[in-house]
Order: sequence, then C-alpha cells, then structure tokens
Amino acid sequence: MTTELRRLRNYIDGEFRDAADGRTTEVVDPSTGEAYATAPLSGAADVDAAMAAAATAFPAWRDLVPAERQKVLLKIADRFEERAEELIAAESENCGKPVALVRSEEIPPMVDQIRFFAGAARMLEGRAAGEYMDGLTSIVRREPVGVCAQVAPWNYPMMMAVWKFAPALAAGNTVVLKPSDTTPASTVLIAEIIGGVLDELGHSRGVFNVICGDRDTGRLMVEHKTPAMASITGSVRAGMQVAESASKDLKRVHLELGGKAPVVVFEDTDIAKAVEGIAEAGYFNAGQDCTAATRVLVHESIHDEFVTALAKAAADTRTGAPDDEDVFYGPLNNANQLAQVKRFIDGLPAHAKIEAGGHQVGEKGYFYAPTVVSGLKQDDEIVQQEVFGPVITVQSFRDEDQAVEWSNGVEYALASSVWTKDHARAMRMSKKLDFGCVWINTHIPLVAEMPHGGFKKSGYGKDLSGYGFEDYTRIKHVMTSLDG
Repeated sequence: MTTELRRLRNYIDGEFRDAADGRTTEVVDPSTGEAYATAPLSGAADVDAAMAAAATAFPAWRDLVPAERQKVLLKIADRFEERAEELIAAESENCGKPVALVRSEEIPPMVDQIRFFAGAARMLEGRAAGEYMDGLTSIVRREPVGVCAQVAPWNYPMMMAVWKFAPALAAGNTVVLKPSDTTPASTVLIAEIIGGVLDELGHSRGVFNVICGDRDTGRLMVEHKTPAMASITGSVRAGMQVAESASKDLKRVHLELGGKAPVVVFEDTDIAKAVEGIAEAGYFNAGQDCTAATRVLVHESIHDEFVTALAKAAADTRTGAPDDEDVFYGPLNNANQLAQVKRFIDGLPAHAKIEAGGHQVGEKGYFYAPTVVSGLKQDDEIVQQEVFGPVITVQSFRDEDQAVEWSNGVEYALASSVWTKDHARAMRMSKKLDFGCVWINTHIPLVAEMPHGGFKKSGYGKDLSGYGFEDYTRIKHVMTSLDG
C-alpha cells in the first residue's frame, strides 16, 4: 500500500500554485528517511511571476505610514501564536526536531522578533536636518530598497524566515522568499498565515511570496533583474555564488554564512558549569548551527579533567524521535549532511582520539551520536572546517596569546565565547577575538535587540537589532534652497 504524499505549493500573489512546468521534488522526513510530501521545483517562469507580484505590490507597501506596516507585523505575530501547534508540527516534520524544543525554544523568540521589527518600523532614525552650506538645508531620508530576494537555510527554516521577512517588510520592502529544498513545509505555512493577514487588513498579498526549489531556483532569483537586494543564510560556497551573481548588476547583498566558533576555557573556570553550557550549545539542534560551540580550546592545566567531564556529558545527551520528550536533539537534516559528518569522523588523523560518540544512531533516519574528539592540532581539517553536526573538538592551549592565535586562525568569524572568572582577561579576549559575537561565560543566547552577523568568510550584514533593520534600507540626501 502506497501512502499518498502531501502536495506543497508555491505562494505567488496570494495564490497557491504548482510550478509552471509541473516539476516537483520529494521532501523527506529526516527522522525516518522517508518522503512525506512533494514541493514545486520552480523555474524561470515561477521566479518571474513571484518577482512581478512583489514589484507590483511594492509602491503601495512602501508608501504606507510605518504604523500601518506595524499593524500587519503585530497581527502576523498574533497569528504565529494562535497557530503555534501547526507551525511546530510542520517544523518538526521538516527537520525532525523534538516537538518540545520547537515549542519552547523557537516559537517564543520568533514571535518576539516579529514584534521587535514591528516596533522598529516606527523608529527609522537619521541625522537631523541642518544647514551645511549657506542658504541650503539638508535632509537625510531612509527608504526601503525595493523587492528583496531571500533564501533561507534548512537548519532553522522558520526562524531564519522570520529573520528575513520581518525586517524587510517592516522597512517597506516586498519579499520573494525561497526555503531550502529539504525544508519547505513550514515556510509554505508561513505564507498562508502572512497572506491571510495581508488580505484581512486590505493589503496586496503580493507583498510576500514563497517559491520552492533547489539551488538553480535560488540562482534564478539572485540573477533576476527585479530585486534590489539578495539575502541568503547558507554555506560559504553558496554565499560566494550569490555575491558573484549579484555583482553583475550591483545588487545589494546580505550574507550570513558558516561559522567555526572558538570556545576558550581558561584554568579558573568552573569546569562543571562550563561543560554543561558548552555541551548544550554544541549539541543543540544536532550541532547544525553556525554559532554552535563545537571548537573548544581549553587550558592545558585542566585539559584532561575537562575532556573527561565533556565526554560524560556527551554520553548523557540523547538524540531520538521528535515525539520523545527526553531527547535533546533530533536527526541531521538530510542524507548528504549525515554523509558529511561521517566523512569528517572517518577521516580523523591518527593523533586524534574519539572520546565519545563517533557513530550513527539507529537504522532509520539521519541520527548521529553526540561526539567529542580530542588530541587535535590547529591545522587539522576538522578544526578548520565547519562540520555542522553534533561533534565537539577539543584542543589544549598554553597561554592567552596562543588561545587568541588559534581562535582567530580559521576562515570563519561569526561567533565565539570565553570562559573565565577574570574580568580583565575576558575584556582583553573580547577585544582580540575576531568574531561578530563574543559571549562571556555563556554561549549561543540571542536577543532581538542585539545584532547577529560575522566577518571574513562568515559573510557580512547583520540580522536582528536596529542594525539588521537598517540593512533593508537605503539612504537618500535631499537638499533644498532656502531662497524658495
């Protein structure tokens, strides 16, 4: 007996549509490895239609007073709360995430972030008008950039969609959003929610559009002549491709890419508390987080004790099915990601030692055991490259200077943390660490008011905060003669 797969569809100009040429791709539940839905494999005709809808809707949306855009976003946040269980179910099936953790760790911050940007819509700031030349007054205007082409990743499909559409809509832009080809379900549901709110409040549903597809679909979006800005959260390779494509017509680009966060643990740290926080920040979401605490540098005087404690924490951490309330994380998102994690572990150098885990879990789905690897050197591949799995590496450092050198000695620069009771040392490290975020005695908390974004190959531009909001605006100088 064959189970009929659910059919997901694009959302363009307020209508759910199949791909123009009828092509589809299967969507797999990573906790079972089995397909549960099909989604459109959108092509040029679909991209054209979505961009046309967004472009048509843009003038009226741009010209709304900010208070009206705020009403829309606040209503969207309300709907997210009202339909939370639907969103949780879709995201859990999308990603295999534990239901309880999506409910507690994703829905509340998403709602809060939408409401933050609803408020930000009314707080566009610029320099005061003034006379900088005799007889002339200058004014600075902040304006929306236009249509935004946005590509969200598969590790946090819902939350990253919020990080993209909320500031863009608040600033007066219109959106064409593409989810990952492996995780379209929750984004399609978001389109239904937002479309309903726009319709209810009398605005064009073309303000927000969703098209499903693969890398080629994303490429078509970025290369399209209509959008003024392309925003992507994804791999370094994808970010480079987007930047190259966007350069052909000088689109603005917003890139949040990979990470390889150093976690620097000094000898005065409370080891038990540090291990607890680091294990949680390293294994949350199966380590599929650009800011994950997966590269630990620990002072040589406490190295052995720390590794023993971390290995025990790994052994005590459970992975399993989404409906199991006792598991901390679910499967890796897809078969390719599972293969990548296996490749890193299978390719470990002889001097490395697996202290915990290092193997797949179960016969169904893409589960991988919480893993700790010690004995590593700075130039080892697993230290230098992003694993994006539940794998924590440990290196032993000699002194503060070496900790800084090794921390900064990778191509990524998104997030980092320092664990010490010495306030002066923490301040020195926060200055020297070349990362967009430095946590002290914690790792991974994010708040809507503070910026998130990196340097180097972790990309550029900020998510969240007023800085993230401003990224979706442009600045215009207006000068007027006082002579009339």
